[in-house]
Amino acid sequence: MSKYIYQKTEWPKFHWDQSAIAPQLAAVRHRQGRLFGRMAGLGFAQRDAAILGTLTSEVIKSSEIEGEILNAQQVRSSVARRLGLEVAGLVPSDRRVDGVVEMALEAAQNYDKPLTQERLFRWHAQLFPQGGGKAGEMRIGAWRDDAKGPMQVVSGAIGRERVHFQAPPAERLPAEMTAFLYWANRPADEDPVLRAAIAHLWFVTVHPFDDGNGRIARAIADWALASAEASPLRFYSMSAQIRKERDKYYDLLEETQKGGLDITPWLQWFLGCLDRAIEGAELSLAAVFEKDLFWKNCAQLELNGRQRLMINKLLDGFDGKLTSTKWAKISGCSQDTAQRDIVELIVKGILVKDQAGGRSTSYSLKKS
Repeated sequence: MSKYIYQKTEWPKFHWDQSAIAPQLAAVRHRQGRLFGRMAGLGFAQRDAAILGTLTSEVIKSSEIEGEILNAQQVRSSVARRLGLEVAGLVPSDRRVDGVVEMALEAAQNYDKPLTQERLFRWHAQLFPQGGGKAGEMRIGAWRDDAKGPMQVVSGAIGRERVHFQAPPAERLPAEMTAFLYWANRPADEDPVLRAAIAHLWFVTVHPFDDGNGRIARAIADWALASAEASPLRFYSMSAQIRKERDKYYDLLEETQKGGLDITPWLQWFLGCLDRAIEGAELSLAAVFEKDLFWKNCAQLELNGRQRLMINKLLDGFDGKLTSTKWAKISGCSQDTAQRDIVELIVKGILVKDQAGGRSTSYSLKKS
């Protein structure tokens, strides 16, 4: 009796209940399009900042899912340098961080290029730029050979291990990966978002490498999602959402890999996770959208540099109360000039005086 999905006679002929997932798929595709539409209306600086944040989160959280913690400042700096962004506070990054970043960027930026064995080998080598630890422990940039026994996903203390999954034997890998890559690169029969979900499941089930399979599976899904959107721009992080749902992710993977070829529950979870990832991006970008709308509404107003500076600080979340004294100090002007700037903005309907008066007079943006 077959224990794992790849042992089924029909493998890898996945199927699902289209009527069960159709409403969910339509909803997530609508949300996906709406987010991209809103991002298209932003200025380059705001869009670049959003992409930098998303890709930084994607790299960090994908590694965290596997229990590896990367230095957030190094990741951010590495992403910024590779995107050619001029941002403050960049720090040097090590080869390991740079390799993970290069893989993530290459997957999304070259969404229109085929997935090949050479490309996957390159990604694997980028994940492990300093080798796989002790000599002979891991094959880098090559399929596993099972020299030390079958590839298993195991948890628990030594002597009390629990085998969650055992991958196909290494001798099957050439045929398995040939079939997977042929499917991944052929014209799509199914919705591209569903292809991302299937590709993720299929690759991580074959488990072709000694290590790094989960991260590469998520990079493949990101490649497929970028293909679905026909854009290399990333405004949401699937890995960040999977990290929040890690227990469910692993439980459902195990359940699916030990089940039949009806993968409806897996697709439902993947679509839900994607929807929640996009929702999270919308919430985190709410301030960006609000700031962009504010400046579009004020496009016809004549404002000096000090006023624009201080309005941006208020839009970004000013620390404490804004007073004329703080205005003068931050913008580098006299107290009288600061007061004139503030009065002009009150007249133009941008600022309002807070309720408390007297020596504690402070000002806030007028709510629309």
